[in-house]
Amino acid sequence: MNSSIFQTIQVGLKSLLLQKLRAGLAALGIFIGTATVIWLVAMGEGVSYRAQQQIKELGATNIIVRTKIPNSMSEGQDANTRVKIYGLLRDDYRRIVTNIPGIRRAVPMRELRFELRLGNRTTDTKLVGCVEGYIQTNRLEIARGRWLTPRDRGKKVVVLASDTAKRLFSYENPIGKTIWVGSEFYVVVGQTKPRTASAAIGGSLEARDYNLDAYIPLQTLRQRVGDLIMKRVGGEFQGEQVELSQITVTVDQVEDVDETASIITTLLKKYHDTEDYAVVVPKELLRQAERTRAMFNVLLVVIAGISLLVGGIGIMNIMLATVTERTREIGIRRALGATRRRIIEQFLIETVVLTAGGGLLGVLFGLLCGPIFRTGRDLLTQLSSDLLPPIAYAIEPRVAPWSVVLSLGISLFVGLLSGLYPAFQAAYLDPIEALRHE
Repeated sequence: MNSSIFQTIQVGLKSLLLQKLRAGLAALGIFIGTATVIWLVAMGEGVSYRAQQQIKELGATNIIVRTKIPNSMSEGQDANTRVKIYGLLRDDYRRIVTNIPGIRRAVPMRELRFELRLGNRTTDTKLVGCVEGYIQTNRLEIARGRWLTPRDRGKKVVVLASDTAKRLFSYENPIGKTIWVGSEFYVVVGQTKPRTASAAIGGSLEARDYNLDAYIPLQTLRQRVGDLIMKRVGGEFQGEQVELSQITVTVDQVEDVDETASIITTLLKKYHDTEDYAVVVPKELLRQAERTRAMFNVLLVVIAGISLLVGGIGIMNIMLATVTERTREIGIRRALGATRRRIIEQFLIETVVLTAGGGLLGVLFGLLCGPIFRTGRDLLTQLSSDLLPPIAYAIEPRVAPWSVVLSLGISLFVGLLSGLYPAFQAAYLDPIEALRHE
């Protein structure tokens, strides 16, 4: 039994070696199909990863915990003073950082409307008391000077946004100069680059213009300005006491956002009698991230099917031609006692060898996608820096292990299906008619 199967394998391999060019071309079809699937999936994964990273940069992994005015609040009153006390506390920030695992970054901030003045120039800006991590969370970049550091805590230093700096200094360099922030002098230590305003996204994120801000250390805001802000409205003073305007919590994975948001909500409920906060999850961004991945996966599956189907059709075409050319040989083998099963096995073995050989070579070539892509990109860049669009430099192929297994599995499956019909056609030839064939 084993010896007869071994003999069948030998006959199949010898038959392929007699037609090396044809066998090579048939295997080439599977090679191209398998390599194409891996390459396209790798490029698609690279594009998908880049798109998802951009979506995450917009805040898909952020949980925004905001202060809001509750429907019912505690009020301290006297004859001429009305103070509203509400919002997030510094203790809330400490509880979130201490008690919730899996948080990559938590950034507290307090913002107020303030007047900045330099000589006779004034600008009404949003004064933001923040910590060092604010620049990463909001994707700000420094144009001049530096950002706030831990050594600045409690000091009267300020970083100006691009439009704020232009209103006060026109085109002068503001670094090292002093300006009035309210009724006190602050030293300008940095200026941020212009940043595109973030648009409102459904009910998740509000529109935000970062170009008219001024940033000071959160500790400085607390010490120099305080939590209580009083304003004269009409004939009476009105004020509000808020410790923090917002806490932005960043997690590592999009999948952890909902669970972390739920834990934060439960934690805040425990220490707040009124609902003077809102936990906002950017659902629209999360859904967009999922839709992006789903669309790429569908596209890649379709590409895989089409590429390998073409290779399978090539295999079938070659095997049908082989059956026609070897009709007399098949007749002689049948006349000498070869069973139909042995004939089917021989042709299937030839198909599997062609398919497996082409598939394995395609996998090896596909695994080299990254180095080949980068080498080609570097060569084209050396020829001319304008040959490739900017996006080509932002994409890195990412070979997906599932694509290797899928492409090889589909190539073998398609190869077997493509070889079945020619194999049965050969096995069921009439031996007498086959011997007469010229």
